[in-house]
Amino acid sequence: MPNFREFEPQELRFVSSFKAGELVAEVGTTLLSEGNHSAHLYTLLSGWAFRYKTLQDGRRQILNYLLPGDLIGLQGSIIGELQHSVEALSPLVLCVFQRDRLSELFRNHPGLGFDITWLAAQEERMLDDHLLSLGRRTALERAAYLIAFLYQRAASVGLAASSTLYVPITQMHVADTLGLSIVHTNKTLRKLADRSLIRWLDRSCEVLDVDGLMDLAGWDGLPERRRPLI
Repeated sequence: MPNFREFEPQELRFVSSFKAGELVAEVGTTLLSEGNHSAHLYTLLSGWAFRYKTLQDGRRQILNYLLPGDLIGLQGSIIGELQHSVEALSPLVLCVFQRDRLSELFRNHPGLGFDITWLAAQEERMLDDHLLSLGRRTALERAAYLIAFLYQRAASVGLAASSTLYVPITQMHVADTLGLSIVHTNKTLRKLADRSLIRWLDRSCEVLDVDGLMDLAGWDGLPERRRPLI
């Protein structure tokens, strides 16, 4: 895909040997659990997932969404104990890596080491934007930003084949991302639908006008640049 940089031949040989196999997961599968250790690192090959944290009473905050090309489990591979959980939003296919060879990657393949650093920095940048949205945008602007963000991320990996996109999220996912009650979320999404920006379906959201969502949120969108893939 044009949005991903090509491997150097020696990098491709290492990544092929680094790969331990592939994993298929169904909707609702918990891939990683907060507080646990994982022996594996993953690259998402197809499907949608999300990262989240929970309070002791079960309240959930969705931190970010994961799409094809994203690295999953890096925090646990570096720090040890996971500080978040990951759940499948749709059927997934993942590339599985043995995390005990991660030091070999950094030691012998500095280009790939830079790629992993870049992916971590990109995740930090997205979380900065999410925090700004939660702290300073209105509920309507937050919802518009979130859906526009998901559209742009999906489009960058070929999931928006036409001018519309079906995002596999429920209103509860939106509520847990934006920090709103389910009632407030329902009213907010209805306002976006009344403006013909989205159409809400049973378990997905159809994006009708991404430019209108970006204008409403006051968001310039994601920069267009080639990104690494591990």
